[in-house]
Amino acid sequence: MDPLTAIAASGLRSRMESLDMLANNVANATTGGYKSDREFYTLYVAPEAGSAADQPPTMPVIDRPWTDFSQGTLRATGNALDLALSGKGFFAVNGPAGPLYTRNGSFQVSANGALTTADGLPLRGTNGKPVTVAASRPLEISPDGTVLQDGALVGQLQIADFTSTAGLVKQGSNYFRATQAPGTAPPTGTEIRQGHLEDSNTGSAEAAVRLIGVMRQFEMLQKAVSLGADMNLHAIQEVAHVGS
Repeated sequence: MDPLTAIAASGLRSRMESLDMLANNVANATTGGYKSDREFYTLYVAPEAGSAADQPPTMPVIDRPWTDFSQGTLRATGNALDLALSGKGFFAVNGPAGPLYTRNGSFQVSANGALTTADGLPLRGTNGKPVTVAASRPLEISPDGTVLQDGALVGQLQIADFTSTAGLVKQGSNYFRATQAPGTAPPTGTEIRQGHLEDSNTGSAEAAVRLIGVMRQFEMLQKAVSLGADMNLHAIQEVAHVGS
């Protein structure tokens, strides 16, 4: 494969990966607490380039995706079971294989009285156990996560904080799995807002603009591949003509 076609094909592949990420962001534009994915580009140097004195041939590739953890807009809902975090941190829940973390505060009360996510995963208290309440009684949750019913302390929600979000991996269904243990203290300056939900930080308008831009780049790279194929065909025909 000639260098022009190889570089254009590499660009097409990276743009296809970008399209997949953008499509997922757009699909989750209305998902509470969703954190958008973005791409980090790098240049691939062909192994056969060796230690050539000239500039070695490079190809654009997506080195790794990264997650934008910036806070979304907090929207008032009036539902006492809707919670939003103003500041850093994550709600901790007990997953099937260990703790999971989320910013989606759309919670409910299960049949046995446990506070759970919409998927039924119980919220973790500061003691690591599920927080259980009486479903028929009003619920009050203070900014530090303390859960009260009729003025009596029921428990306290665990708000996890991490020194670096680099160790958080998307698990699906708007959950994160941690490769490092969270801090023992709640994040400084973070408050729980009862009756609010955090919107996705995916800007629909921005995502649409980026989608159009990537599509245009994709079309230009397709033309480059076609141009490379035409040049190769022309070269072959010229060689055949000279040989005859």
